[in-house]
Amino acid sequence: MSDPILTIENLKVHFQIAGGLFTKKQIVKAVDGISFSIMPKETFGLVGESGCGKSTTGRAIVKINQPTDGKIFFEGRDITKIKGAELRQFRKDVQMIFQDPYASLNPRMTVGEIIREPMDIHNIFKTKQERENRVRELLEIVGLKPDHIRRYPHEFSGGQRQRIGIARTLALNPKFVVCDEPISALDVSIQAQVINLLEDIQEEMGISYLFIAHDLSMVKHISDRIGVMYLGNLVEVGESDDVYRRPLHPYTQALLSSVPIPDPKTAREKKRIVLEGELPSPIDPPSGCVFRTRCPSATEKCAQSKPPTVKVGNRLVACFLYDEN
Repeated sequence: MSDPILTIENLKVHFQIAGGLFTKKQIVKAVDGISFSIMPKETFGLVGESGCGKSTTGRAIVKINQPTDGKIFFEGRDITKIKGAELRQFRKDVQMIFQDPYASLNPRMTVGEIIREPMDIHNIFKTKQERENRVRELLEIVGLKPDHIRRYPHEFSGGQRQRIGIARTLALNPKFVVCDEPISALDVSIQAQVINLLEDIQEEMGISYLFIAHDLSMVKHISDRIGVMYLGNLVEVGESDDVYRRPLHPYTQALLSSVPIPDPKTAREKKRIVLEGELPSPIDPPSGCVFRTRCPSATEKCAQSKPPTVKVGNRLVACFLYDEN
């Protein structure tokens, strides 16, 4: 069995909020001690409510956000604090597809300039003509026409812009790509096309994905394994089919119970788990288990200490319901 291409150990990303005249400085615990690994050519899906820390995790991996604590290993090498030439090489191997195709493309640059820019920065290919040929090739790979090279982003639809963003991501032949909700800003009819494109690219180029999304059914379709996050914590990790067929953590159960079912009869018979209360603030999370204030199975023990992550079959779950001790 091959080694993981990416390993995260106890990753924490905290942000300090400056205080005012009468208020103290506060700490937002966006990511608060998560661990997982991703294998070569694997798609790892990361799901959870808005504000749970999914995107912050992805941005920490690509070195946009600096981790507060913990370690990130890429191909067995600790890249948590790399700088200079090491960071430059890392950025060549690890790329990101951003959520908003409207905001992630420079409106003053042509499509050709946008896709060619990473190659210019990293000195890929010796001549400008070779780079332009590669740009045309990438446009064809993502389903666009080579003559689109002279156009500007505003001349394209949302789905086409996301394809341009994917082409730019592929310009350096990365080994690992963080997909930060790449389909959430697109029409439903276009989402499946982008997902199929990502799968085709993975099969052809052998890329590993961290796929961050809200659409649970889409995550199931594309992911080999799934991690469920809640308030900066990873509460469950397992094979995609296993997690959807039999969720273990109470939060995962509630999350999956909200997934729409296309069959009206099955949908009427399905029991929906409605969580009581509001999502706590990451500035002042609950003591012990962060989910306990909304959990129907919470006990006094849940308030006293944070549940350890235990192995249940092939699954990892952070819940006292499965803690043998």
